[in-house]
Amino acid sequence: MSSQRATAFVPGHVTAFFSAHPADDPSVAGSRGAGVTLTDGVTVTVSAGDASDAASDETGSRTIDGRTGSVGAAEDVLAELDAVAADVAVETDLPIGAGFGVSGAAALGAALAANAALDRGRSENELVGIAHAAEVGRGTGLGDVVAQARGGAPIRLEPGAPGVGELDAVPAAARVEYVTFGELSTEAVLGGDTAALSAAGEDALDRLRADPRLPTVMAAARRFAREADLLVSEVADALDAVDEAGGEAAMAMLGRTVFALGSGLSDAGYEPEVCRIDAAGARLVEQ
Repeated sequence: MSSQRATAFVPGHVTAFFSAHPADDPSVAGSRGAGVTLTDGVTVTVSAGDASDAASDETGSRTIDGRTGSVGAAEDVLAELDAVAADVAVETDLPIGAGFGVSGAAALGAALAANAALDRGRSENELVGIAHAAEVGRGTGLGDVVAQARGGAPIRLEPGAPGVGELDAVPAAARVEYVTFGELSTEAVLGGDTAALSAAGEDALDRLRADPRLPTVMAAARRFAREADLLVSEVADALDAVDEAGGEAAMAMLGRTVFALGSGLSDAGYEPEVCRIDAAGARLVEQ
C-alpha cells in the first residue's frame, strides 16, 4: 500500500487567566478563562508508511524538531486512534514548557493528522475531545486544546471537551510579542491547591464577560497573576517595563513568559519574538 501522510497545524495558546475545574471524567474536566492563540504554533505530520492501517503494537518513529522524542498526551491520542505504529514528527517554533500550550497542540495535531492519514473517520469534535482528554489525563493542561481548536482570542465559559464545554471569544486581531525566561511546571501548579487561583480566575472571567475586549483581557490577566501569587521576578520586571513604556503585557499561564499586544515589549527595550493572533484555529494543511 502506498504511504499515507497528513500534516496538521495547531496554533500556540497563551492563557491570560483561568480557574481549574477537575473531574473524574477528563472530558468533563477543564478550565474556565481566556487567552489568545498564536500564528506561532506546532506542526504535526503523521505517516502510516507501509503499514496497512498502522494498527499494530509496534511503535513508529517519534521526533520533536528532528530529534528523537515524544509528547505524552500525543501518545495517548495515537493509542486511542490505533495509530501507535505510525511515524510522527512534531515541529514547533515555540519554547516547550513555557506557557504556550505545546503539549495540547501536539495532542490535537496528532489527532487531526492521524485521523486524516489513516482514514479513521472521526469528526472534528471527536478529535478535539480525544486530545482534550489526553491532555487533562496527563496533567499538562486544562483548556489549551479547546482554545487551539477554535483560534482567535477564546473565552472558555464552561470547562470540558466539545459537547460539554462552552466557548465564546473576543473578536479581535492583533500583533503579539513574547519573551520567555524559562519553564514553569504546569503539573506542579495544577496538582497543588488551586482554590485561591480559581477564585481569582472566576473574578477575572466576570470582568471580561462584562467588557469583552483585548485590553480587558490584559488588565484582568495582570490582576490574576498577582492574586494567584504566580508572578516571578523576571516576569514582574518585564510587566513593569512595558507599563512604563505605555504598553500592555501579561504573564502566560503557566510559564515564565510575558506576552504583549502591539509593540509593548519592543518599546520597553526587549527583543521579543513576534507573531499575530491566529484567526483560524487548528487545521489540516497541504503537503
